[in-house]
Amino acid sequence: MSDGFRPCVLIPTYDNPETIRGVVERAAGFGPPVLVIDDGSGPHARQLLEAIAADGLAQVERRDTNGGKGAAVKTGFVAAAAAGHTHALQVDADGQHDLDDIPRFLDEARDHPDALILGYPVFDETQPAGRAFARQISVFWVNREVGTGVIRDPQCGFRVYPLAAAMAAEAGGDHMEFDQELPVRMAWAGVPIRNLATRVRYLAPEEGGVSHFDLLRDNLRISWLHTRLSIRAGLAGLFGGAGSG
Repeated sequence: MSDGFRPCVLIPTYDNPETIRGVVERAAGFGPPVLVIDDGSGPHARQLLEAIAADGLAQVERRDTNGGKGAAVKTGFVAAAAAGHTHALQVDADGQHDLDDIPRFLDEARDHPDALILGYPVFDETQPAGRAFARQISVFWVNREVGTGVIRDPQCGFRVYPLAAAMAAEAGGDHMEFDQELPVRMAWAGVPIRNLATRVRYLAPEEGGVSHFDLLRDNLRISWLHTRLSIRAGLAGLFGGAGSG
């Protein structure tokens, strides 16, 4: 684009055969190029992704093995930057996000190109009670790490990254903890954070809703992440250093 704002839509996916084409088609309808990162999906989903690429709906990059959501998004950052994009609007492949908000989020990013644009979810009755409780815990820890209200919700996967700043933050997480780690590290680096409401609904299994969240391993990863981040934030408050590192 002539103004130097060159966004893409970044969709990490791992075995979402029931929803991925619909998500890609709707995202593509808003104009920006779509980049799909296949995080080692099985044969059925892989075949569908090959058809998406063949139909010209998206650039599809395949990781040979499943490395986790964070690993897939980081692969997407590299591919997006190599293609000349300045920003990546990340959405999930499972159909839970309101893709009608894509223009609004991109407008916000265009108006504030240095900022990280984070969605904070407005749920309907489909939200599981256990997810609501876990989300409250994550918000509690993030408030301790960056200040109350800076990051309204650290888990929502609907967000716009300024690519250079996102890559420079060097988030280490490769799994579900990544979505929570990277905004904290970007905030520590001085990246402005802007929070926008967006509707989110959880799809039933018969609608293609599938979760790859491992209750034991991913909760342990998230707990360990916030242990490390909160300690660093506390030390920074005591000694006046940067929170990151």
